[in-house]
Amino acid sequence: MKDQTLLITGANGFTGRHACDYFASKGNRVVAAIRRQNSLPAISGVDPRVCDLTVKNEVLAMVDDISPDFVLHLAGKNSVPESWNDPLLYMEKNVLSTLTLLDALRNHPECRILIVGSRLKFPLVSFPYSPHPYSLSKTLEECAVLSWRELFHQHILLAEPSNLIGPGSSTGICALLARHIVNSEQGRGMNSFRISSRYDMCDFVDVRDAILAYDLILRKGESGRVYPICSGIECSLGDVVTSMLELGNVSIVLEMGNAPQSSSTDDDYSCEDLHEMGWKPQIPWEQSLVEIMEYFRNGGGKG
Repeated sequence: MKDQTLLITGANGFTGRHACDYFASKGNRVVAAIRRQNSLPAISGVDPRVCDLTVKNEVLAMVDDISPDFVLHLAGKNSVPESWNDPLLYMEKNVLSTLTLLDALRNHPECRILIVGSRLKFPLVSFPYSPHPYSLSKTLEECAVLSWRELFHQHILLAEPSNLIGPGSSTGICALLARHIVNSEQGRGMNSFRISSRYDMCDFVDVRDAILAYDLILRKGESGRVYPICSGIECSLGDVVTSMLELGNVSIVLEMGNAPQSSSTDDDYSCEDLHEMGWKPQIPWEQSLVEIMEYFRNGGGKG
């Protein structure tokens, strides 16, 4: 991919900023699609472009101008609680914007496109009802993308990462709890912190390991395939909270919900395809937690 053009959407988000750093350092020409001017820190080798992915003419103009060889589509909304408050926004940002982008890319049939989905989708056949609007939006997105590929024969691939963690601002449990702990250490935000259940099981992958997987899928993945990305190791939310509190210098009040025990994986969720392509996670989740705490202690996430 060196010297070829890669378009990254959602470039100012948690994963997007890491992705811009990584691919620019490899010598790609990186074009970063962002929603607002100056919302992305200056990164050497990255060309920021302001574009609303729900506006067809804006997307078409951007895509035709840069003529990308590869696209990493990270843009979208990913907060389960927020999706309850504004479900239509989630349909617009996660479904409509994706199809608007794919439609613009029909003029570039050789472009390889990686759409990043979510393990929080639900299976349409065995469980036809969504547990929350975010899940519905990501399920509809994946169905639409796979159908679009068959209809228009574009080089579309999908990735389904498990819970991504690492230094940076995100809506994930680890970042939210780290921010709460650091605020409490600094005498701010002393309210209690709530989790759904200490028994919920989660698989965590560092965002930088996920980006290595995205790179591999873009270069070597098979069009039309869905590639799960996971560590293969589950831990409970209770264990995560305990580990993060041990990294803190303050006691906080925790509220534990009574949600039934759940698992982040199932029998079909395996990274075997990626392992065969040479990928495996490098960063243990304990190291990720330390770096998340350091990020917020060093002033990250402000503004």
